[in-house]
Amino acid sequence: MNMNELLLQERQSAISRKLQTHGRVLAAELAAEFGVSEDTVRRDLREMAAAGLCERVYGGALPISPAGGSLNHRAGIARDRKQSLAAAAVSQIVPGSTVFFDAGSTNLAIATALPIDMTLTAVTNAPAIAAALIEKAAVQVILIGGLIDRQVGGAIGAKAMRDMESLSPDLCILGACGIDLAAGVTVFGFEDAEFKRFAASRSRHVLVAATSDKFGTTAPHGVVAASQCQCLVVERDTDGAMLAQYRDLGCKTIVADPAA
Repeated sequence: MNMNELLLQERQSAISRKLQTHGRVLAAELAAEFGVSEDTVRRDLREMAAAGLCERVYGGALPISPAGGSLNHRAGIARDRKQSLAAAAVSQIVPGSTVFFDAGSTNLAIATALPIDMTLTAVTNAPAIAAALIEKAAVQVILIGGLIDRQVGGAIGAKAMRDMESLSPDLCILGACGIDLAAGVTVFGFEDAEFKRFAASRSRHVLVAATSDKFGTTAPHGVVAASQCQCLVVERDTDGAMLAQYRDLGCKTIVADPAA
C-alpha cells in the first residue's frame, strides 16, 4: 500500500468517526483540518457515498439513516421507544378529524395507541395499520389500495396516488427514514417518496414522530422540507439545540415521556 492510499484510508476513517460523533460534516471544514483541497474531500465523500458509508448533501455529507428493513422487521425494533412516541402523538390528534396514517412502524404504534372511544376517520395505505385501526370501534377506516410494497409495508403506486387524490386529511402522520434541518424528511424508496410527498400535499398539517437516531441522518429520496413538518414528536434525548432550530422554522416540538 502506497502513502497516498494510506492517507486516503486515514481521511475516510476520520470522516466516518466524525459522522458518527457529530452527524453532518462540511467539506470546507474537513479540507482545512486535513490540509487538502475541497476537491480532494469531495472525492473522498463521493467514494464513501458509493460504498454506502454516508449520504452526500450540498457542502458535505450526512450519516446514512438506520431505518432500513421491512415494516415487520422495523416494528420489532425499539418497541418501547415507539410506544412512548405514540402516546405523545395521540395527544395531537383531534377527535372527529380525518387523519392519514402513512406506512411505518412508529405510525403503526400510534394507530394501536388510539383510545378505543376516539371518533376518527382514519386513512392508511398500510394493511397492518388498517388492521390495528379496525379494532377501534369509533374509527372509520379507509384503506388506500394498490400493489403493496413489501419493504414499505404499504401501497405506494399509481392506484394509491389516485385514491389519495379524492382525500383532504386534516392531519398527515408521515413516516420518515431520516430527518435533517437541510435535507428535510427523506426515505429510501423513490416511489415511496413520491407517494408520501403527495399525501403530505393533500393534508392540512403534517406530523412526524421519530426516534432520536433518525435526526441528523438522511436517506436518498427527499419527501418534504423540515419547515413543512408542523409538528415533530421526539424522544427526550433528542438534541435540544437542534430542536430549537426546528422551532425557528415553525415546527412545534412535542417531547415524549419515556415512561409513557
